[in-house]
Amino acid sequence: MRMADIINKKKSGKAHTQEEINFLAKGMLDGSIPDYQLSAWLMSVCFQGMTFDESAILTLEMAKSGDILDLSAIGDCIIDKHSTGGVGDKTTLIIVPLLAAAGMPVAKFSGRGLGFTGGTIDKLEAIPGFKTALANEEFISQVKNIGAAIASQTGNFAPADKKLYELRDVTATVNSIPLIASSVMSKKIAAGADIIVLDVKFGSGAFMKTGEQAVELAETMVEIGKKAGKTVCAVITSMEQPLGNAIGNGIEVAESIGALKNRGPGDLTDLCLYLASTGLLKAKKANSIEEAGKKLQKLIENGDAYEKFTEIVKAQGGDIDYIENPEKLAETQFSFTLAAEEAGYVQGLDALAVANAAKTLGTGRDKKDDPIDYRAGVILNKKPGDKVCKDEVLARILANSVEQGDKAGEILSQAFKLSKEPVTPPPLIISSI
Repeated sequence: MRMADIINKKKSGKAHTQEEINFLAKGMLDGSIPDYQLSAWLMSVCFQGMTFDESAILTLEMAKSGDILDLSAIGDCIIDKHSTGGVGDKTTLIIVPLLAAAGMPVAKFSGRGLGFTGGTIDKLEAIPGFKTALANEEFISQVKNIGAAIASQTGNFAPADKKLYELRDVTATVNSIPLIASSVMSKKIAAGADIIVLDVKFGSGAFMKTGEQAVELAETMVEIGKKAGKTVCAVITSMEQPLGNAIGNGIEVAESIGALKNRGPGDLTDLCLYLASTGLLKAKKANSIEEAGKKLQKLIENGDAYEKFTEIVKAQGGDIDYIENPEKLAETQFSFTLAAEEAGYVQGLDALAVANAAKTLGTGRDKKDDPIDYRAGVILNKKPGDKVCKDEVLARILANSVEQGDKAGEILSQAFKLSKEPVTPPPLIISSI
């Protein structure tokens, strides 16, 4: 079998066989296929796409290239969730303890972030002492004993995907939907959960810019999951505006704590309840989304969800003082405000502009080793649909330098669009697959 023939076949728009994809996966790992040929193949996939069967075979081959976690000691109905990411997306911090409080074991591996803010692991590391690197045995034991763990991904999960992603990053082939789906699902399958809930976002603050792209990605991941014997569901959600009010690292943890205490922003709470309810429904722990939502809402109101989050933080070495006093997660040297220059209604709030303002404060990174500011960020006082008086505060900026704060303010002032007429906020949850 020759790699040149495989490239030519995909370049012609034909589907690969199982044997051809096996050959590809093996060559990625042992180096027998040079990078220039893999790059040519990636570009062919970008232009010609892949069938669901091809994507599923590639996904399973990448998952099998490293460790596949055996969670059978925990039970036979372990749940995981994944978000394609967005501005202010801190849903993992709420959904994991919420589902665990409902009796669903949650085994969650998360990553660090590149871009405007940190990933889930960066947010959790804003809590002093929180240990995100867990050995597999330690991870399984924690899920078994307290019902949940959130840990950083190890280098042993889907190493073939890691190799392929590094090439995609430098060959302008990151945005291929079959390759995105295979990358995400290879790690989810390797992580061992039985049920996977996907939050697929689109809009100015998301990787997928259109609803059509989000649906295509969701459908591909769901089909891959089915072919891998997993129960997978996807929820399509809008990221035209930030999720919640806090955009940063520590301040997103603080907002999540508020949500677990039934004091969170409505959009954030609604989405978390819907995603968690979808998981309960797939696990046959409820007969409808509405029934599941009521059960989960009670766990927030009676404090069980917050207590479970505290239990997770304790188990992973985090300083509970920061959970009991979350204002400590937002302590910066300077605080600035952005005020409305006129009265009206918030018609639009550009998620990407808000993200860029936050990154100016040091909340994100360009390279994996870049340091980030765990305390800085943007807190939105107004969202689309809200009425605004002249000179009323639209947002607060938490910064550790005046220069960063001023620059963030300039960017943030361009994010808000006001209207003289009342505005109906756009929907957040679009559809489920």
